[in-house]
Amino acid sequence: MAALPRDSTPDSPENLAEVVVDSSCRDRYHPIDSRGNSGSSTGHMGTSQKGTLLLAYKTLGVVFGGLVTSPLYVYPSMPLKFPTEDDYLGIYSIMFWTLTLIGVVKYACIALKADDQGEGGTFALYSLLCRNLNVGILSSKRVDSNSSLSHINPFEGSEKRSRLGKFIERSVVARRVLLFIAMLGMCMLIGDGILTPAISVLSAVDGIRAPFPSVSKSMVEGLSAVVLIFLFLMQKFGTSRVSFLFSPIMGAWTLTTPIIGIYSIIKYYPTIFKALSPHYIVSFFWRNGKEGWVLLGGTILCITGSEALFADLGHFNKSSIQVAFLVTIYPSLVLTYAGQTAYLIKNPYDHNDGFYKFVPTRIYWPMFIVATLAAIVASQSLISATFSVIKQSVVLNYFPRVKVVHTSHSKEGEVYSPEVNYILMILCVAVILIFGDGKDIGNAFGVVVSLVMLITTVLLTLVMIIIWKTPPLLIALYFLTFFTMEGVYVSAVCTKIPEGGWIPFAISFILAFIMFGWFYGRQRKTEYELTHKINLDRLGILLSNTGIQRVPGLCFFYTNIQDGLTPILGHYIKNMKSLHKITIFTTLRYLLVPKVAPNERIVVKKLGLKGVYGCLIQYGYADSLNIDGDDSATQVIDSLRAYLQNYSNCLQGEEEGVSELEEARMAGVVHIRGKTRFYIGTNCGWFDRIMLAFYEVMHSNCRSALPALGVPSPQRIEVGMLYEA
Repeated sequence: MAALPRDSTPDSPENLAEVVVDSSCRDRYHPIDSRGNSGSSTGHMGTSQKGTLLLAYKTLGVVFGGLVTSPLYVYPSMPLKFPTEDDYLGIYSIMFWTLTLIGVVKYACIALKADDQGEGGTFALYSLLCRNLNVGILSSKRVDSNSSLSHINPFEGSEKRSRLGKFIERSVVARRVLLFIAMLGMCMLIGDGILTPAISVLSAVDGIRAPFPSVSKSMVEGLSAVVLIFLFLMQKFGTSRVSFLFSPIMGAWTLTTPIIGIYSIIKYYPTIFKALSPHYIVSFFWRNGKEGWVLLGGTILCITGSEALFADLGHFNKSSIQVAFLVTIYPSLVLTYAGQTAYLIKNPYDHNDGFYKFVPTRIYWPMFIVATLAAIVASQSLISATFSVIKQSVVLNYFPRVKVVHTSHSKEGEVYSPEVNYILMILCVAVILIFGDGKDIGNAFGVVVSLVMLITTVLLTLVMIIIWKTPPLLIALYFLTFFTMEGVYVSAVCTKIPEGGWIPFAISFILAFIMFGWFYGRQRKTEYELTHKINLDRLGILLSNTGIQRVPGLCFFYTNIQDGLTPILGHYIKNMKSLHKITIFTTLRYLLVPKVAPNERIVVKKLGLKGVYGCLIQYGYADSLNIDGDDSATQVIDSLRAYLQNYSNCLQGEEEGVSELEEARMAGVVHIRGKTRFYIGTNCGWFDRIMLAFYEVMHSNCRSALPALGVPSPQRIEVGMLYEA
């Protein structure tokens, strides 16, 4: 256990975070993690070649589902009228260089290096920036006895920061823009989780119409909806149980489609690879003008799912994802698109069914089965990613509290949310039944893909400037290349807004409004509590009143602030005229890091008044609040017992602390939290009236925070109080 500095007073509230159970004594005093996790966020399989290859194989069923199944819907999504051989050569050249530059260079070689302690994605980039600059809304500094060694900001000191970093720190507008960009990326990823299952399954099931022309489009949509409903109903069993066949399925798909592609190249157009020359791109746009630019809304889908290379980094590691992509996925896509294009050059008007038409008749049905299963796999990967994003948003108070279930004891990142699952199911089915045309869904999908890539480019550029200190010439080369390329794609897909492209914007703006409204309400509550907080002197005065009784039992009193006590405490004492003999003021502190080391999660401190203690529970956005079935209250009591044992060894006369704790625990444990509402008076402006009223609606209908801590219902008490807005 870390010792207090000699010149510190153990009774001061400022020292709440100065006592942490050290990792060297964890097994003896602080059994937080019985699995023996070291707390590293990158605790993946070993770095041996065998382990890397095994992980690379597993990524096929999780990471690359959306990307490798894109040949199902790329050509059908293009509004081709009278395509020529040169048009198809130009389209293939565009797709090849898009896959090469965005897939290989940007994601596989650059983005994977910008991990936030093993986690990837747009939110991880925002987290990384917040942890290296004072721009985060939420704290990212851990309370750690060894913080000077392990968690020091590498860019501490304004003289070491770039001018851009200083500007962002000073500018409120810049910080809000940065938050908006990260929030938009999260919303678009959730929109991706709605559109990917819809377009993937619909495109795969549509293959049944080729051998059976009598099958109507409505029947295909109905079958697709049934498949999706079944898939969503299976989510409650957990990703591991649902997806145990995923990697073999994707392995079969990744192997067979390029073989068919090679067959088509040899049979239809052996010189297809001459299209790798960029001059075919120039001639394509020169010849087609605006129509060629509009076609980019379809070609962008060839790189759909590439964000998963980065977003799913936390489930694997950089080497395994790079090996899988560069050795299998990238060559498979290049050969598959080459084969499709070779077939379409000889059959130019078959593009509306560009995948199944180029499959040889003898293997049509096996490929139909593999394609349908692969589409389901692609859907699963985005559904799981959506659960993870929602869980991270809930943990960081960006989203109303929903039920989050951890479906695996060994994988903390494997989560399931019943409410989110059924909302996704309804939206996916609605997209298919209302916008059953694959081109409309493809237009919507293109908007999501292009905007997420553009947001990643902007955030990566900030990381290069502020954190990596990359030479300006390389930053300019990266930014101009990818921002221009992806900006052109965005401009093309924006023309599709009236034709289905508005769907992701509608979804994203609704989600963003929900997230901002919830976040704004939480921030206003925090501001009120900081303004009206109760310090230890005030608490001592309240307890010195002869009318206040110290009743038997142990009380966890939850507070949102760390440098004081919640104003609900004064409201409670004045009305109840009592306080438990052992009271632990507990603060949940979520950090902008993926995971907090087990020995740093729970921090306890004696607050100077008899029987009054402070507790800080720290968690990252990829952490679980319940570990091995032990609720957080048990963990806190164990930590406090270890602290008191050490405290009694240091200071004579404090031996009774442990016995008092045990007596209080045996008398009963109760958890008290505030149930606050805003009183919106006449002095509030119209913005506050709207946002706070919306927040109150969400707050009244969301789940309580205490069940997430494993607190039994009979032990929960909610104290109501009005906060004046």
